[in-house]
Amino acid sequence: MKRVLAGGAVAAAGWALRDLPAELGSRPLKTGEARAARIRRSPQFRDGAFHNPMPGGNLPPAPNPNLVRELLTGRDRRRPAGRVPILTPSSTSAEPAGLRVVWFGHASTMVEIEGRTVLFDPVWSDRVSPSRLVGPRRLHPVPVALGELPSIDAIVISHDHYDHLDRATVRTLTRTTTAPFLVPLGIGAHLERWGVPVERIVELDWEEDVRVAGLRFTATAARHFSGRTLARNDTLWGSWVVTGESRRVFYAGDSGYFEGYAGIGARHGPFDLTLMPIGAYNAAWPDIHMDPEEAVNAHIDLGGALMLPVHWATFTLALHPWAEPADRLWREAKARDARIVVPRPGESVDVDASPAVDGWWETLI
Repeated sequence: MKRVLAGGAVAAAGWALRDLPAELGSRPLKTGEARAARIRRSPQFRDGAFHNPMPGGNLPPAPNPNLVRELLTGRDRRRPAGRVPILTPSSTSAEPAGLRVVWFGHASTMVEIEGRTVLFDPVWSDRVSPSRLVGPRRLHPVPVALGELPSIDAIVISHDHYDHLDRATVRTLTRTTTAPFLVPLGIGAHLERWGVPVERIVELDWEEDVRVAGLRFTATAARHFSGRTLARNDTLWGSWVVTGESRRVFYAGDSGYFEGYAGIGARHGPFDLTLMPIGAYNAAWPDIHMDPEEAVNAHIDLGGALMLPVHWATFTLALHPWAEPADRLWREAKARDARIVVPRPGESVDVDASPAVDGWWETLI
């Protein structure tokens, strides 16, 4: 019997690891001379890697010796005390000149802008990891199945970390949509390996743009890093500007706060809506993740009218309590008279008539 159980465990482990090489993606400099030459021409690429805007560090600092102890304590505070309320998005689309947004959890967000639908950093898997057995697991279900989404006009990716670029989700969207994937330089190598047709991949450097479905998409700067393996920064990371006839949206992706937000606002703003990360911060890595107060500051720098927080509530990726990002955001927004909306996952928000913040997360502390 023990031999049977051991054999079953080995088989299960083999099944879980079978997709690991593909999950890791591809090294873009080794996937074709045209892509490699374009990467080497980038002002962000030098000494064999992409770099952040100067001044600032390029990689997270070495782990703190106390990190393991901290990870093993206070785990209950890093999870909601009850079930996160999930809503089903409205099936009605925004008006032709309207702007509507649905946050699905973490950074996965759908924006309906002037009759077109844009999907940002879609991650539908249960874990954000190369393994199906280990890694951060969802704290709440996805509000809607991928197959139940409306017709998608563009899929936008900020960088290649597992909580923003999910192979299973990409493969499903490749089958179920005809939308192009808009990505920073180098990430197209991952997509090609996962079966996305070359003609559906658009790779951009910072301040390059492309028109898709009547909208202009501009890749803009961020302060972060990249990598799906121990080899880092061979793909670019970034934020995105989406510009319609009269509406403008900014998605920050992952980023530490930096002075470049004011420049992005001056060149491409002001914005009707900003999607800003408020979670997974720590004093040890200010260069790569903003805290809620910095997110509000960036929103103001950008000339944002309404801010919707992302990158919190769905996966435990840092040591702060689960609800702390929303509490700090609400407090800072009131202090600085910044207009915010904090929807439940799956809740549809009309940007022109956004609901008042009601503190729904406070019942789960």
